[in-house]
Amino acid sequence: MANLMLIYKLKPGVSRSDFEQWVRTTDYPAMRGLKRVKSFTTFRATGLLMGEGSPSMDYIEVFEIPDFAGFTSEDMGGATVQNIMGQFMGFVEAPQFVLVSAVN
Repeated sequence: MANLMLIYKLKPGVSRSDFEQWVRTTDYPAMRGLKRVKSFTTFRATGLLMGEGSPSMDYIEVFEIPDFAGFTSEDMGGATVQNIMGQFMGFVEAPQFVLVSAVN
């Protein structure tokens, strides 16, 4: 099982409401429809638990991908992911795609 996190800020001029509408109507159905994606959730950063200021990111996405090799070799280059990524990059700036694993 691979876990992937995307951490990013919206581009200047992109509204949260427009982006979140796209997530609900386009991103979720497409990415959750991939057979190799077990789960996918987008989280809005709403504040800091401690300290002043605001978070360094606007959103964090978390994917659980049981067949990561298949996902990278087949899904990543496929029409669904390429289409979604093209749209996604129109909303966000400097996304970080981070592979993570639990500390057991």
